[in-house]
Parts: sequence; C-alpha cells; structure tokens
Amino acid sequence: MKKSIEQPHDAYGILLTTTAQNDIEQVTEQIRILGYGVLNSGLEVKKIDELAEAFDRTRISYQSKFQKDWLIQSGEEHTIRAMLIHGEFVFRELATNSRVVELISSLIRGRFLLNQQNGVINPSHQKYTQGKWHRDLPYQHFVSSSPLSITALYCVDDFTIENGATVVLPATHKTEAYSSSTFVDTNYHQVTAKAGSFIIMDSMLFHKGGVNRTNRIRRAINHVYTIPYIKQQISLPRQMDSQDLTENEKQIFGFDCPENVSIEEFFARQHNG
Repeated sequence: MKKSIEQPHDAYGILLTTTAQNDIEQVTEQIRILGYGVLNSGLEVKKIDELAEAFDRTRISYQSKFQKDWLIQSGEEHTIRAMLIHGEFVFRELATNSRVVELISSLIRGRFLLNQQNGVINPSHQKYTQGKWHRDLPYQHFVSSSPLSITALYCVDDFTIENGATVVLPATHKTEAYSSSTFVDTNYHQVTAKAGSFIIMDSMLFHKGGVNRTNRIRRAINHVYTIPYIKQQISLPRQMDSQDLTENEKQIFGFDCPENVSIEEFFARQHNG
C-alpha cells in the first residue's frame, strides 16, 4: 500500500517550532496548549497496588478520627485532606514522583511547592462536590503567561467513562471567564487513564469529576503544586517532622518558605538567604 503524498506535518512559513523528544516533553506541550495531559508515573504494579491499599487504610482511619457523620454534614465525606501526614510513607513518595517533578519544573518558572495533597473519592451513583465544574484555584478569574499552579491527579483506579473519569474543557486555562453552556456542551472532553497514571492539568483549567455509574467508588489522589507566593491549603511544615526528609523533599513541602510570624523572623530569613 502506497503512502499518501501529503505528509501530516507538511508546512510553510514556519520560523519557530517546538520540539518534543520524549513523553514528558510531549505532555508538557499538550498542557501548555490544551491545559491537560496524561503522564505515566513510572511506578511498578507492586507500588500501584501498595498505594491503593494505603488509600483504603487512610480513608478508614481519617473517617474515624474526624467522625464520618461530621464529615458528611460538612460535605467532606468524599475528601481526605493532606494524605501524606497520616502515617503512610507511600504518599510522601508519590508527592515527590520524579517524573511529575520533572514535568512541573518545565512548566512553572522558578520555585514551586506542594500546596495540597488530597484523596478524592468519586462515589457510586451519587453527586459530589468535585462533580461540579471548577478550577483548582477556585474563585479566580485571571490568566497568566506561564502557569502559577499545576494539578497532578494520581489515578488510584482506572479512570473510565463508566466510573466518572475527569472531564475537562480544553484550553480554558487561557480565558478568564467560565464558558457558555453551548461551548461546554460542544467542547468538553472526558480523560480516561490507567491506574498508576497522572492526569496533569494547568490548575486554571475548568474541569470536573464525571458521573460514576458503576457500583464501586473511583479513587484518586490530587496534588496541586504552586509558586511559593500562594499559601498552602494546610501548612505541611507544621504537620511534618523534617528530620528524615531530604533537602529536595523539604523544598517541595515548603520547609524553606514558611510564613513569617514576626518582623524579626522575616529579617532572620532574609539574612540567611
């Protein structure tokens, strides 16, 4: 069979071209243009299973600690806040995944830190907060020339159409206002991904959880990485012991840029560099 004479990349008048030589660079380019992409975490099956088991243990202990009835009344029953502070080391490892860190380093200029790491549960045949269109920097209507925040949603389970895979509005990280209903209905896209993958988004991209029509919950762990000028959702340095952290982990978790509680503390940090 002969190939078509017309090649898919034929062009003219081009003065500048983006190169993407590996999968991280390819996903990076897609995020810049469309606002989202799927990245293989590089984790082995054993580690993927370990994370799923740790998720379930943490969910049980979290609901016991904060009382499930209270969480339901507060609209928090489908979220596990700050997963890496509840005693499971694998969540700390996940937050510093080398492939995710490499990708974010190519998107956010300069320093970034982990703003939040939350477990997200898409319930079976129920409505939930994350099932509404939102940005991961909610209530903000601005755009920036480069990302201020990147979301890395780790898929604990396969994300399928049936179990409510994340739905995105491509390229809406470039527009200030939420789109018209006509645009939403015409242009939304549901992102399927295998367990062990990360769905990476510019945090200003409008997205939501899909409808879970299966009889099992769909689990995920959401990471939001921001420039240091954006305050952490929950102060990780106040919740973690830094003694067993590497210098790279301390930086990602925000140990070197906490809020100054006094003028003296501000001066001391300025003096120390």
